Amino acid sequence: MGLYLLDYGAGNVQSLANTVSTLGHKFTWISSPEDFKLATSLVFPGVGAFESAIENLTQKGLLEPLREYILSGRPYFGICIGMQVLFESSTESPTPGLGIVPLPITRFDDADKAVPHMGWNVSHLLHSDDPEHIHDSTYYYFVHSYCAKYDPKHYPAAAQWAYTTTQYGQELFMSSIRKANVFATQFHPEKSGAAGLAFLDAWLRKPESAHSSSPGATSIPPTLPPRVVKPKPQHQLTKRIIACMDVRANDSGDLVVTKGDQYDVREKQASDTVTATTGGAVRNLGKPVTLAEQYYKDGADELCLLNITSFRHSPLRDQPMLAVVRAAAERVFVPLTIGGGIKDSVDPDGTKHPALEVAGTYFRAGADKVSIGSEAVIAVERMLANGGRGDGTSAIETIAHAYGRQAVVVSIDPRRVYVDSETYEGPYKAEVICGEPGSSESGKAWWYQCTISGGREARPLSVVQLAKGAESLGAGELLVNSINRDGSGLGFDLDLVRLVKSAVRIPVVASSGAGSKEHFLEVFQKTDVESALAAGIFHRKEVGIDEVKQCLDDNQVNVRR
Repeated sequence: MGLYLLDYGAGNVQSLANTVSTLGHKFTWISSPEDFKLATSLVFPGVGAFESAIENLTQKGLLEPLREYILSGRPYFGICIGMQVLFESSTESPTPGLGIVPLPITRFDDADKAVPHMGWNVSHLLHSDDPEHIHDSTYYYFVHSYCAKYDPKHYPAAAQWAYTTTQYGQELFMSSIRKANVFATQFHPEKSGAAGLAFLDAWLRKPESAHSSSPGATSIPPTLPPRVVKPKPQHQLTKRIIACMDVRANDSGDLVVTKGDQYDVREKQASDTVTATTGGAVRNLGKPVTLAEQYYKDGADELCLLNITSFRHSPLRDQPMLAVVRAAAERVFVPLTIGGGIKDSVDPDGTKHPALEVAGTYFRAGADKVSIGSEAVIAVERMLANGGRGDGTSAIETIAHAYGRQAVVVSIDPRRVYVDSETYEGPYKAEVICGEPGSSESGKAWWYQCTISGGREARPLSVVQLAKGAESLGAGELLVNSINRDGSGLGFDLDLVRLVKSAVRIPVVASSGAGSKEHFLEVFQKTDVESALAAGIFHRKEVGIDEVKQCLDDNQVNVRR
């Protein structure tokens, strides 16, 4: 008897498990339909596709026991997909949901904003009392493409379930629901820092009798009409600051955080006759778990760990990196992206591992998103050769289908190719950028060519082709690096960021070149990018995350403080 957690088989449930354990609560996993009878409280966490969730629950024989548990009146707390399955259906899939809340889940309109809705946003209470301790206007982390629209005019019965609403663009949706024994959130408390942990802990520490109700109480008629809420002129989604750690083995075999200059991570040899002892060695900027924990405490909105060497051939045998991910996930309570080697692979003994299996291993270790690099380039080239259609086998497609597109980040590594703007008639003429008059780039023109293998191999693919292709295959976010700006400290490549951002309707992260807090302000003021990432200036303590956020806040750029 006691608290049980439900793992439906796809999604990062380890993050919630880590959080519950950190807060000092004991739990048991639901492992069979019979376990529902033993549960006196149930939490259903996770991200992923609605169809995959319902199908997995059905195949495991858990769907009907879940429905029976909820209708029994015992406490239920759903998170993200654990909230959406309560609804009658989703436009994402023809598969019906549990039907407890009489409303279809629908996709956000991407005409005026990027989809998925990804990042930190506020939840507004619909009534003055707050027994669940969400606290009005507190920032929580969201990551989803589909939502339960708040529409009391057309769906008054469903609107009675709404506890809080959140605005994205000009759309209002239910960010949490509450009735009788059922409580659920669209946001992720386990990934919402100190605020999320406090809120989750408050729910877990209440006596179970405070959450329970008599069987069938979820269908009690409403006593008050649902409140009418109108969208405000602007939503409150913040700009995200992401700290990135490039992880690789040094020459002694230890995993360290490093940083390259135009992707070269080794120290430069001394130019005089006395060779520096570190000359040619892998640049060591710290231990990955230690840095990750520090950046979380400093206020980073997300963290990114990119393994740049040891994943190459046998990612599932890379136990040191898996240990890093597990340890980091136990210490940081904001989203964690893992990159490097997320592709089909073959062990030295001939054992094959599809990209989906590799990604699943890292999700179960505690990752929230995976970053795909070179494999994405190859997949888009194959798609274009196939008349613009994916074949369903790429890492992007298989992972997005199982876990939802919000779990897939495509990392782009482009390099400038300079051309004569007056004479160039090549296939990328429409993407040619001309340097601004009076700038250091005045008189120059270039297009952006994609590369693979850490920038070592150029491919016949432009950055716009890759961005659009990755979005079409199922990527939920693009990480836009710049080989030319990497390690330069000259600021983000604004032309590159604007070019990619204008080509897609998914969130974009600007990366490479940040050398000051003002560079973050510049990229947010001069482009529509959702996030900005840096590595070296944080590792070397040249600029602090708090300094960046203070600068943005002082200039009316909305950030989480």
